Formats: sequence, structure tokens, C-alpha cells
Amino acid sequence: MAAAQPTIDLPTVRIDPPRGLIGLDLRPLWEYRQLVFFLTWRDLKVRYKQTVLGASWALLQPFLATVVFTVFFGRVAHLSSEGVPYLIFSFAGTLPWTYFSNAMTTGSNSLVAAATVITKVYFPRIALPISSVLGCAFDFLCGAVLIIPIMAWYGVSPTLRLLMLPLFFLLATVTALGVSFIFAALNVRYRDVKYVVPFLTQIWMFATPVVYSASGLHQPWRVLYGLNPLVGVINGFRWSIIGVGPAPGLTTVASVAMSLTMLVAGAVYLRRVDQSMADVI
Repeated sequence: MAAAQPTIDLPTVRIDPPRGLIGLDLRPLWEYRQLVFFLTWRDLKVRYKQTVLGASWALLQPFLATVVFTVFFGRVAHLSSEGVPYLIFSFAGTLPWTYFSNAMTTGSNSLVAAATVITKVYFPRIALPISSVLGCAFDFLCGAVLIIPIMAWYGVSPTLRLLMLPLFFLLATVTALGVSFIFAALNVRYRDVKYVVPFLTQIWMFATPVVYSASGLHQPWRVLYGLNPLVGVINGFRWSIIGVGPAPGLTTVASVAMSLTMLVAGAVYLRRVDQSMADVI
């Protein structure tokens, strides 16, 4: 007689529709946390595979943008840099903005790019935009290395304010996740979203103090301006790195509140779209 084949107990996955007003259940995401890691690692390998400069692009992109901004806005337009060299002033704003814009672009396209996988295998779809944003976080960390030689070149000494920098980076990440959730879900139903995102990125950059100072605004306009969550991020970066700009206050509180609102709203909307995503995509 043939030997009996060993039985394998496969896990049972039960997919329930969202319940309640919010219907946000993060338990599946925690169970698939290793998938998020491998998706992030896959994105990094694909991004830098068969490239000439490899991860050096993560350094060159914010630096070259800073040089261009310095020439046109610092030397030609003579925009105020609050008494510090315009290059380091611009870099402190360009670095977080480059991270956010790249994360928003890749995150908004993450679901459509993985359409073949979504229609065949179940997993928490929210893992895809999360992995895209985390992949861009690696680029940010590479570019952040340039802060050290730039500060040394201009003789800017670090202070204890620099310890606050991870908190503002976290705020940028939360904002990028919230926006990515919203546009990734919209992109599943409306494919022209991929044309809207680059246009929105350009408009958003000029509505954010990337190349100019926001110190000229006074209350209550400064708090209203802080409803743009990137305002709190970039003001925080400049305050932490070079000690210029408004210190964290009501503007930062407004940015944090808006960022968290976008994160929750985006996650809930993505959860709703997830019910019919495999059929629509």
C-alpha cells in the first residue's frame, strides 16, 4: 500500500465587509507585516536595478533641485532666506518635499501597478501604498546624509533642535500615506487620476514654503496656512536644521490635525474600495 500523504492544515481566511461608520480593521495588516517588508524590498530592487548611478539618485535629486532653486529664486529673484545662505535654506525645504512628492506619485499608482496580483491573491491592499511610501523613505534617508556636509560648509552648528527632526519626518510620512491612500483608491476607479497627480504636485509645491519663507504671515493666516500639512513639515525641518522660521506652535498643530484626518479618511476610503477592487481594477 502507498504511504498515506501527510495532511497540511491551511489557514482559513475570512473576508468580511467593513462594518460600522468607519469599518477600519488593521488586524490583517499586522498579520501581513512581513509582506509589507518584502514589497518594500522589491520596490527598492526594481527601482535601482540596471541603473548607472544606483542609489546615488537619492542624493542627486534633492541636491540638484536645490542648486536650481538657489540660482533662480536666490540669485535672480532674491527671495528672502531669513539671514542664512539660500542653498541650505532651500535644501531644508527641498529634502522633505522631494520625499513627499515621490511617495505621493508612487503610492497613488501602487494598486494599478499590481493589478495582476490583486485579481489573483488576497492580501490587505493597503500594504501596497504603504510599501511604496516606505521605499521612498529609504531615498529620503540617503538624501538626508547631505545635510552634514552642507551644514559644515556654511559653518552651521547643530543644536538640540535637531532631535526633533524625526518627528517632522514622521509627519511627512503620515501625510504621504494619507494622500497615497486616497489617490490609490481613486486611481482604481478613475484611471485619469495618474494625470491629475503630477499637476497637483506642481500646484502643491508652490502652495508650500519650499523655496520661500512663511515667516511673513501673521495670525490667524498662519494657522489657516498650516492646514496644508506640508507647511508644518517644512517649517519644522528648517527650524530643526538651521534654526530659522516659526517654532512649532499652532501652525504645526493645524498641520498635524489635517495630516491625521487625511490618513484616517484615506484608509477608510481605501477599505471601502477594497470590497470591489478585484472586479474593477
